[in-house]
Amino acid sequence: MKVAVILPAAGKSVRFGLGDKLGQDLGGRPVLLRSVEAFAKRDDVAAVIVAAPADGVDEFRDRYGVQLAFHGVKVVAGGRERWESVRNALSVVPAECTHVAVHDAARPLVNQELIDRVFAAAAVSGAAIPGEPVSATLKRVTEETFDASADDAIVDSILGGGDAEPVGEGVKGRRVVETVPRERVMAIQTPQVFERSLFERAYAQPSLDGATDDASLVERLGEPVLVVAGDPRNIKITTQPDLALAKLMLGARLPGDRPAFGF
Repeated sequence: MKVAVILPAAGKSVRFGLGDKLGQDLGGRPVLLRSVEAFAKRDDVAAVIVAAPADGVDEFRDRYGVQLAFHGVKVVAGGRERWESVRNALSVVPAECTHVAVHDAARPLVNQELIDRVFAAAAVSGAAIPGEPVSATLKRVTEETFDASADDAIVDSILGGGDAEPVGEGVKGRRVVETVPRERVMAIQTPQVFERSLFERAYAQPSLDGATDDASLVERLGEPVLVVAGDPRNIKITTQPDLALAKLMLGARLPGDRPAFGF
């Protein structure tokens, strides 16, 4: 098994707010570098490819080039959508690679046990992804938002009754459409790992729009995807509180953990 690992890193970090989330310091090294290090020294990884912002490849190389080159990482131009970045990186996967893994560049806390587990499952099944059971109650809500008013049921529920003082404009919310059963619902993580020819078939489909992860494209082919146990610490850094949580987790490993290389 020889795996090519693709890390899409072309996002704009809009929800993060201040600066590039992949460049944020996490225990002395950038978030991006920690994600790369999780795979770079594994014997079963033959290539690591990072898809950089299409309009800032040179700047990306100036910022990370030396560190990525040390790990033998190839940098390619990404796209506007995540699937475009993955497709661009797929085009440069070395011929000897038997499998392709895609890992969110913003998941720097992935550990070696999780990678071992997903790689082993993909070697047998051809398509494997990690996931965690959803424990929260799930609600489907309206697409539109509503302004709450003093006689609105939303405000009554917020304030605990209809006798409270009016709150005026500014309280917004969406109305519940239904409660979604959470039985057998999984929150999916990365890395997602696929047999190479299967992955290439998935990305050769005529329309890839709307794909939020790579497994969904394999599912469109009618091919089975195996979900194995994820890890609650394998969080994706999307907002600044996520980064703060990652820093806490970094200093609170459990006894016996096999961290990512250089963790």
